[in-house]
Amino acid sequence: MPLLVDGLRVRLPQSVGELVRAHPSLEERARLLRGQSVQQVGPQGLLYVQQRELAVTSPKDGSISILGSDDATTCHIVVLRHTGNGATCLTHCDGSDTKAEVPLILNSVKSFSDHAQCGRLEVHLVGGFSDDRHLSQKLTHQLLSEFDKQEEDIHLVTLCVTELNDRKENENHFPIIYGIAVNIKTAEIFRASFKDRGPEEELRAARALAGGPMISIYDAKTEQLRIGPYSWTPFPHVDFWLQQDDKQILENLSTSPLAEPPHFVEHIRSTLMFLKKYPSPMNTLFPGNKALLYKKNEDGLWEKISSGS
Repeated sequence: MPLLVDGLRVRLPQSVGELVRAHPSLEERARLLRGQSVQQVGPQGLLYVQQRELAVTSPKDGSISILGSDDATTCHIVVLRHTGNGATCLTHCDGSDTKAEVPLILNSVKSFSDHAQCGRLEVHLVGGFSDDRHLSQKLTHQLLSEFDKQEEDIHLVTLCVTELNDRKENENHFPIIYGIAVNIKTAEIFRASFKDRGPEEELRAARALAGGPMISIYDAKTEQLRIGPYSWTPFPHVDFWLQQDDKQILENLSTSPLAEPPHFVEHIRSTLMFLKKYPSPMNTLFPGNKALLYKKNEDGLWEKISSGS
C-alpha cells in the first residue's frame, strides 16, 4: 500500500518542492519544527542512536523515555511510530543501503505483538540540506520511494529534509536541524542535541566507519542495550589518514565538508585511532565472542551488566 499524507496517496517520484506544494500541511509542520529552539537532552532515560543504528521501544519501557540522534548533515533521521501501541523506532540513515533498511525499520515496529490493534503507522523524516553533491536529495528520494513500496499504509507526517531543512550563509548551504529526539511516552518530536552519546561511543562509531550495515541495538523486552560482537577488516591506510591535517580529513572523509559540526574532525580522528588500536575487535573487545550488555540504573544512566551470549 502507498505512502499517504493527510489520507491522500503521495504521487512519486516527485521533488520535495512538488510534494509540499501538493500537501501544504507538510510545509507547515516542517516550518514549526525548524522554528523550535534546540533542547539539550541529558543522559537520564535517553537512548542515543548513532549512524547506521536503529532502536525501537514502546511507552511500556521502564528504562527509556527518549530516543535521539544528531550530527546529521546529508544523513536523515527517521522516526516510525505505531499510534495504537506507541511502538517507536528511530534510526540514523546515511544512504548506504536504504532498500534493506526501510523493511528493517518497519519490521522492528511490527515486532511488537499488539501491532494489529487500532492505530496507524506514521513516519517522520528529518535531515539533509541542499548539498553540492545532491546526496541529501538522493537519500530523501530513496526513503520516500522505499516507504511507498511497503505493503502497509504509512502516513507521512513530518518531512523536514533537504531544501526544507536548508539555510544559506555566504553562498554556502547548511542544514538547519542536525538532530532530533522523540519522547516515547508523548510521541513529541523535537529539535535536540546531546552531550552523552554513549555507551561505547567510539566502538559503535568505528563499526559504522568500517562499513558495518544498519543494526538494531536495543532489546525492549529485557530493556538492555546490546553491543556486538562486531568484526571488521583493518581500516585501509589508517596511518596515512591519521597523518593528514584537519582540512584533508574534512575534505576526504565527510560527505559535506563545509556543513559539519565543529567536533567532526576530532570525532573522525578518535574513531580512526580506535580502528588502528583494534584491527580485529572480535578477540580483544568481545571476550568469548560475547555481546556487551548495558542497562539503565536507578539514576537513568547506562551501566554495564556483563557480557551476553
